[in-house]
Amino acid sequence: MIATLQKPYFHHQGHLCLCVVFAFILLRIPAGPLWSEQPNIIIIYADDLGYGDLSCYNARAAYKTPRLDRMASEGIRFTDAHSPSTICSPSRYGLYSGQQIYRSTGRGGAAFEGPGGPSYLKPGTLTIGQMLQHVGYRTGVFGKWHVGLTWFDKDNRQLGGGFENSLLIDYDKSTPLIDGPNQRGFDESFITPNCPNTDPLYIYIENGRVEQPANQRHRRNRLPNPGGKWRWDNDEGWMSPGYDFINADVLFYEKAKTFITEHRRKRPDVPFFVVLSTQIAHAPVLPAAEFSGATQAGPRGDFVWELDVLVGGILDLVAELEIDDNTMILFNSDNGAETLHYDWMMRDHQHDASGGWRGVKRDGWEGGHRVPFIVRWPGRIPGGKVSNQMTNTTDIFATLASVVGYKLPDDVAVDSFDMLPAMLGVHSEQEPIRPHMLTQSFRGEFQIRKGSWKYLDHMGSGGNGYAKGVMKPYALAEKAPEASGQLYNLTTDPGETTNLFFQEEEKRKELQDLLIELKTSGRSAIRGRLPFQN
Repeated sequence: MIATLQKPYFHHQGHLCLCVVFAFILLRIPAGPLWSEQPNIIIIYADDLGYGDLSCYNARAAYKTPRLDRMASEGIRFTDAHSPSTICSPSRYGLYSGQQIYRSTGRGGAAFEGPGGPSYLKPGTLTIGQMLQHVGYRTGVFGKWHVGLTWFDKDNRQLGGGFENSLLIDYDKSTPLIDGPNQRGFDESFITPNCPNTDPLYIYIENGRVEQPANQRHRRNRLPNPGGKWRWDNDEGWMSPGYDFINADVLFYEKAKTFITEHRRKRPDVPFFVVLSTQIAHAPVLPAAEFSGATQAGPRGDFVWELDVLVGGILDLVAELEIDDNTMILFNSDNGAETLHYDWMMRDHQHDASGGWRGVKRDGWEGGHRVPFIVRWPGRIPGGKVSNQMTNTTDIFATLASVVGYKLPDDVAVDSFDMLPAMLGVHSEQEPIRPHMLTQSFRGEFQIRKGSWKYLDHMGSGGNGYAKGVMKPYALAEKAPEASGQLYNLTTDPGETTNLFFQEEEKRKELQDLLIELKTSGRSAIRGRLPFQN
């Protein structure tokens, strides 16, 4: 009975029949697969893509994203989705572990540069890839890794970050990588250690090995149009011969496509899990040649158009392979838009990459971590659904565990809530799945949500400076300058303009106490609630 539940069951008129109630009891306490056939799963993870960077989220966007818009119309689009952190590496840790970065580091987490490591994914941390391997999936990751890797020199000493340390790497001693993706739950991988076009070392790593060591000096003026402002943040450092900056995302896409195609040819009875981790729209903005000039919104508009086309390519591929109805595709971003990108798009194209929310990448305000989240699974997830459920990238872990029938131990994915009932359309939008949510800003400082209330355990943005420089025009006057934190009601004040730290003392203390409890309890996720329980 459970395996045959189809879309019509989810369009109920105020109540669920007993058979559906029984099905969802099993859904929340899985003892095996819920479906007759395990679905294939693809995560497409964008980089520095703000809430307002897709036209399905921003009707006034300076360009269109037709394939992602269509994906949303054929699935579910979340309007209150958040990244775990406001920068790259800690958010990726959240994706792969289902946990906030302080579970690994004790506080915050930096974005790795050079041969930085070791991995935030420590030994003993069950990753999302390992979880899916346990239930029979073949797994692959392609693109930006950026959660840290361990490198050694000729004397077998571990190397720290720093661009010059790239020249000290002994690739024979360092590879296969002891904490690379193939050791953290992925059968196949093709990755860059850091931001592909921003942070040396510039190398490609395939299945834990480096075919072309970084032994050439990269110069920024070798890029096309080196004087263009959108080439900003391309650091000069060490690269492997032939490293391709312009076509990095196309290469990642082709590697993912090959993995899926070959997997279906060789193992059609085995489900697959793929993470396609793009660098769009991280700085520098380097759209591949075939996408340059594709929009009227400059290089960054072209860059996001490229992302849209690549997503469309994945959608077309699963259709061509006739696995569309049994493939779940999730699209998400690691944090909000970059400072200069936000400013330039506003000035040049009247495009608000934050979609009306305050703040950008690094900031604890909404624009720093409120991001697009779209999920498509034909025949299971009703099309055209828009959800206001509060959710976090960490929730992907528990959600996929629910999809595949994996019972999560209490010490695994401790900040992950199961969003599958919301996706399937069987959970009331008026009843939050998440009673609370943690996020962390650039410096590791905490923000906590409970319903419409948000408390920032710090003053200021938590990331960028607004007193001078490019972000000064976007500064707002602080109405409670004597406060040690910030309290906002996002229902009445979505722009986080009026700090209620002193006016709403009881609510502030409630959230402060809850933050302490969640930080010290070892977990923030609640397991075992049934989707129809209050």
